[in-house]
Amino acid sequence: MATVRVPARVHGLLGETGELFVVALEGLRRTWDVRAWFWEFVEQSLFLARVTSVPVILVSLPLGATVALQVGQLAAQLGAQSATGGAVVVGLVREVAPIGAALIIAGAGGSAMTADMGARHIRDELAAMEVMAVNPIHRLVTPRLWAASLVSTLLASLVIVSGAAGGFVFNVLLQDVTPGAYFDGAVSLLQLSDLVVTLLKAWLFGLIAAMVACYMGMNCASSPVGVGQAVNRAIVVAFMLVFALNYVITTVYFVAFPPRI
Repeated sequence: MATVRVPARVHGLLGETGELFVVALEGLRRTWDVRAWFWEFVEQSLFLARVTSVPVILVSLPLGATVALQVGQLAAQLGAQSATGGAVVVGLVREVAPIGAALIIAGAGGSAMTADMGARHIRDELAAMEVMAVNPIHRLVTPRLWAASLVSTLLASLVIVSGAAGGFVFNVLLQDVTPGAYFDGAVSLLQLSDLVVTLLKAWLFGLIAAMVACYMGMNCASSPVGVGQAVNRAIVVAFMLVFALNYVITTVYFVAFPPRI
């Protein structure tokens, strides 16, 4: 009977994928032991909120304004400028908010997580914790997973508010659309399930960003160059996983809950 030989590169990729999810599941397994990781969770949440809140606002404001400007110009040619608000807010809620929050978490917060875990790895702090019968995944990874997922969910709400404000400025103040028409178009198209799925996606994307960051840091080469390479890999892998998962969730959601017309 002929045997199928798996290429070494594919075998290594599958192995790394399995180890990545093992780290995530092991980190979530001891979630109930809150006392062991609560203060680390608070510290990581405050750190992530501090390094991501301002960049999210600075990205969301011009993004909402740009979308409103482009959609408003097209809508004006069709005589439907009042629909601009709906297009801007619906786009923000359904896609831009969770993706934007995840990218900021992975880029600003995830890179810091990878560097921190990598520095602990090359200084043998993780091995020392294991010698002292302390599981480094339970003590370090678990709080980071929950902190990143919580802050990502909160950032999604901030993206929606900031983007809607930027779109409001261009659409109402520069394109002479009434405020009522701007928000009425958004309310008429949105569903409660849109917001629920958006928050769920933001939570999952934050979890993925922290999962990848911690894994790459804990398994980097034992040198400063290895830490830098791990940071780059963590950001790229997190982006790829976020976009792939977003496609799957969005496809399933549109099948289950068709958008309003």
